[in-house]
Amino acid sequence: MIGIILLIFVGLILIIAEIIFVPGTTLVGILGLILMICGIFMIFNDYGNTAGYWSVAGTGIVTILAIVYSFKSKSWERFSLKSISSSKVNDQDIYTFQVGEIGKAVSDLKPIGKAEIFGKIYEVRSKGDWIGSGEPIQIVKIDNKRIFVEPIK
Repeated sequence: MIGIILLIFVGLILIIAEIIFVPGTTLVGILGLILMICGIFMIFNDYGNTAGYWSVAGTGIVTILAIVYSFKSKSWERFSLKSISSSKVNDQDIYTFQVGEIGKAVSDLKPIGKAEIFGKIYEVRSKGDWIGSGEPIQIVKIDNKRIFVEPIK
C-alpha cells in the first residue's frame, strides 16, 4: 500500500513541477499523470471498486488543492528569474566602423563567430565562407547592427 501511495505522490509532484517549474514541456506532466493513473489502477486491482473510487476522489481533491496552494503561496518565486538583461549584441561601437576596417577572427566563423576589431570582441558573420580562428578579416558590410566580414587574401 505504501508503494501505491508513493507512486501517486510522485505523480502529483511531477504534475505540480510541470505546471510551475517547467511549463510547456509536457513530458514531466505526462509522466506524472501516468504514475498517478498506474497507482489508482493498482488500488482498483488490489483493493476493489470502493477503495478505487475513494482514491480517485481523494487524488483529485489533493491534486487541485496542491496546485492552488502552490500558486497562492508563491513558493515558486524563489526559483524564478528576477533580473532583466537589457544589453544587446554589438550595440556599443558598431556605428564607428566603416567598410574596409581590418580585424582578426577570434573563433571559427561558420558563418557566425567572434572577431577582434580595434581591440574589442564582436559577433561577426561571414558571407557563407568558413573562416578559421586567427585569420585576418575585413569588414565588407554593416547591416542592421550585423557586421559582415570576409577573409583577407
